[in-house]
Amino acid sequence: MLTRRTLLATAPLAALPFAAQAQEWPSQPIRMIVPFAAGGPTDIPARLIAEEMSKRLPQRVVVENRTGAGALVGTESVAKAPKDGHTILYSTVAHAVMPSLFPRLAFDPINDFTPVALVAVVPMILIVNKDLPVNSLQELIALLKSKPGEIDYGSSGQGGAVHLASELFLAMAGVKATHVPYRGSSALMPDLLAGRIAFSVDVAASALPYVRDGRVKGLAISSKRRSSLAPDLPTFDEAGVPGYEAYTWHMVHVPAGTPQAVVARLNRVVNESAAVPEVQRRLRDLTAEVITDSTPESARAFLVAERDKWAKVIKDAGITVN
Repeated sequence: MLTRRTLLATAPLAALPFAAQAQEWPSQPIRMIVPFAAGGPTDIPARLIAEEMSKRLPQRVVVENRTGAGALVGTESVAKAPKDGHTILYSTVAHAVMPSLFPRLAFDPINDFTPVALVAVVPMILIVNKDLPVNSLQELIALLKSKPGEIDYGSSGQGGAVHLASELFLAMAGVKATHVPYRGSSALMPDLLAGRIAFSVDVAASALPYVRDGRVKGLAISSKRRSSLAPDLPTFDEAGVPGYEAYTWHMVHVPAGTPQAVVARLNRVVNESAAVPEVQRRLRDLTAEVITDSTPESARAFLVAERDKWAKVIKDAGITVN
């Protein structure tokens, strides 16, 4: 017969497996899957974090680039990995838009993963050709209103962060322009410099060098506050589009069902790694705003908000991918 005394006596034993999971983990090297190419804007921060995580764990964190199908290949591999904390995903905003762009996925980007920590957010900058006769965001909006749909803007790819950020700007400003997709920011920039397209809302890391040397004009930055890297650039809010914010970002996930004790330890290690001064310096050089106090709960809330935000943009703009 189970009595209250029996239950109290066995309670610590029931908790032992949960506590032991965190103590025994990791029992082998941890694979950090980056679903983008090596050397790119996602891979470099991932390797910085992985290197610092390796210093804080008894096993190394090894970055593995698994590219293909717009991050789907690498992401799906983590969704189907063992739920033991030895396979983790380093994701971007692509993770949040997958449900809207690919409605027939073999996995659920939200419910098949447990977010561990939000590592950083990277703002965008609205840049225009230097010869375009505008010097402020309001002047660009006035020009677009005077020529609805006649002015071209570029993005780094259909359905990507730059495309979505640009469409969000157009919607919130109540204007129209024609989208010209390219294969990456490096491909769109020559046409922007030459005036074949008029503007883009590009990732700050790509846009800022051109703004600094005067080859393009920067009109606004998409963060909530001005950036110390470009203190003269107003935010969209300051420039006349209230409430506008857009980022690409970096987040660590594990497969859903990974033990909570392992998630908690991973969260601590990721935050500690992001807080290392040299990591912060190098991420800031990449125009990232580093997060060092993320929790699994706050990361999930951020992810869900991003999914809902971009789902509306994708639906309203009729964005599809092949």
